[in-house]
Amino acid sequence: MSGRSYNVLFLSRRNSARSILAEAVLNKKGRGLFKGYSAAVTPAGALDPHVIELLQSNGLDVPATPPKHYSEFTRPDAPALDFVFTLSDTAAGEPLPEWPGMPVTAHWSSPDPILATGQEWERERAFVQVLKELERRLSIFMNLPFASLDRMSLQNRLDEIGRTRPTTS
Repeated sequence: MSGRSYNVLFLSRRNSARSILAEAVLNKKGRGLFKGYSAAVTPAGALDPHVIELLQSNGLDVPATPPKHYSEFTRPDAPALDFVFTLSDTAAGEPLPEWPGMPVTAHWSSPDPILATGQEWERERAFVQVLKELERRLSIFMNLPFASLDRMSLQNRLDEIGRTRPTTS
């Protein structure tokens, strides 16, 4: 992978569940080769309590900062981004800015676990399923042969990862 590290931004509607989970997974499993960030189209006031519990129970870091707006990553002092992944259809439908670093972008639609209904165990299962889906996609992503892929090939692989659906358990 040519020894460099990659900055990855995950965007969701509120930055309180999916994008936070993706950021935490990438930062833990990225072996220092990937740095994950997350942001929202319309930031929530706080992280969802289910997310905090899930992060802690899986040994993942809970962010010290509240959900943030994606505009924070357009500032001159923002990290140059290599990849931007939208995780919600809301974020994918936004007219997003030109990001510093001219990142490769892809839409990895993921269900919003906050919208899950039913009994508490069913709601908790929705969060776990999203985490597992993100872990699977990010594992594929982190193992791509970046050095041997041109931008078009990389874009195709990222789009393909986003189209895969998890198996239901």
